[in-house]
Amino acid sequence: MISRVFDFVKQSKSIQLNNKLFVDLLSSSSSSTKPKALHDVFINHRGTDTKRNIATLLYDNLNARNIRPFLDSKNMKPGDKLFDHINRAILTSKVAVTVFSPNYCDSYFCLHELALIMESKKRVIPIFFDIKPSQLDVMIERVTCSDDEIQRFRWALQEAKDIVGLTFDSCKGNLSEVVTVASDVIVERLVELDSEDEAV
Repeated sequence: MISRVFDFVKQSKSIQLNNKLFVDLLSSSSSSTKPKALHDVFINHRGTDTKRNIATLLYDNLNARNIRPFLDSKNMKPGDKLFDHINRAILTSKVAVTVFSPNYCDSYFCLHELALIMESKKRVIPIFFDIKPSQLDVMIERVTCSDDEIQRFRWALQEAKDIVGLTFDSCKGNLSEVVTVASDVIVERLVELDSEDEAV
């Protein structure tokens, strides 16, 4: 089943960097009219590591503050086209949160999302959840991805490593505290972006 998913992913036109959705949204964001923000925050995460803890708690905390977060398990419905929906959410979000975790770099989907976030020059808030920035490296086999994709993913990871982020160690840390701090930082970034838009 997983190999069929990867075959589909490799063949999908939606994931091509020059796909129509990406080109249309990116060109409209560089012109005088920005695409309408469908979400304030896109939460990029590895579901097996973080969906039942930090990702969902962060989503709920932001939602309670009247911020519009996007989390795949909360915003997508059966029948939605996976890459079209996620790509649109990334490109029409104001800020992105990347929750790096031990199995993050094993996921084509996570790395694709991260690369698109970096290519679209979003404000990014990294959270290093049970992993250090120095431990991040593309772990996908070359059989699954082209050399160009692996280079794209490595570039995106390096860009993310160069951004000051939040760290959390589940053996020592307080999950509620890191979710609150992350939510506060997201609100600050959104206020900054609104101020910059008003100044233009």
